[in-house]
Amino acid sequence: MKVLFTYDYGQACMDELRALGMEVVYFDEKRIDEYKDIEDVEVLVCYKPFEKIDLHDYKSLKLILLSSIGFDQLPKDHVKEIGITVCNNRGGYSIPMGEWIVMKLLEMVKHSKAMYENQNKKTWKPDTGILEIYQKKIVFFGTGTISKEAAKRLAGFGVDIVGLNTSGHSEEFFSSCHPLSQAEAVVKDAAAVVVALPLTDSTRGIVGKKILDAMDENAVLINIARGEVVDEPYLVEVLREKKIKAAALDVFYEEPLPKEHPLWDLDNVVITCHNSWISEKRNSRRFDLIKKNLIKYQNKEQLLNVINILRGY
Repeated sequence: MKVLFTYDYGQACMDELRALGMEVVYFDEKRIDEYKDIEDVEVLVCYKPFEKIDLHDYKSLKLILLSSIGFDQLPKDHVKEIGITVCNNRGGYSIPMGEWIVMKLLEMVKHSKAMYENQNKKTWKPDTGILEIYQKKIVFFGTGTISKEAAKRLAGFGVDIVGLNTSGHSEEFFSSCHPLSQAEAVVKDAAAVVVALPLTDSTRGIVGKKILDAMDENAVLINIARGEVVDEPYLVEVLREKKIKAAALDVFYEEPLPKEHPLWDLDNVVITCHNSWISEKRNSRRFDLIKKNLIKYQNKEQLLNVINILRGY
């Protein structure tokens, strides 16, 4: 079978697949529209080439392996129409993202941003308003792999870890779980709210006015999902008026975040550039999953992380 990669995982990795009898081709995703030998491509391993190509032209394509967890970049109608199976990288970035959540939570309650600013100005200014998270409630919107990795690490801090998911079903590492329909009541006494839901029609804007207004003024918000899961304009208003303590945001409506966006100027906001998933192990974990799925596909076995396009995850 012919496998087209739009990212180069290195000679050694590609040779591992060739040794298994696969025809492996690499072509840079930025120029993927220039690649013409597509008639017999059976598997496409990629991130976001879909604005440059028409899947209808890939006559033999049966499987797409995405390097991302989210798949809002996917031309869903075309995929459903053609009948292509799609797998994502669920779990591949969960460890660094779990670490990022813990880091940003502590940075906000310990006022690290202000401390660093004082250091840059060589200002000695003790802060008596710093909080702790011990015995506080941390609420997660979503109880998937990212939330679990964060919850696992937060367990040692002696916090109450509460999950919100579609049905309220129990999940490992959470002291309790509730349906998303009860979110407004659940967040009322939370010290932190972590947003880690996939972006679907039902989750778009789910953290909006009702949820943000229900949060305590000393609570913090963390978003590592997608910008559109949170009502960004209203969040700006809430932060500006100090209705919640702070927010750590890795994702936004528009990326890169425009220089004129008001979030840049708020002193109670920590901004990172969709960077929470980065670690030195990202490529090795990503390739390991790709290799496993290619072998399973070759052997006609059940694939890992097959996504349900209609459901949205």
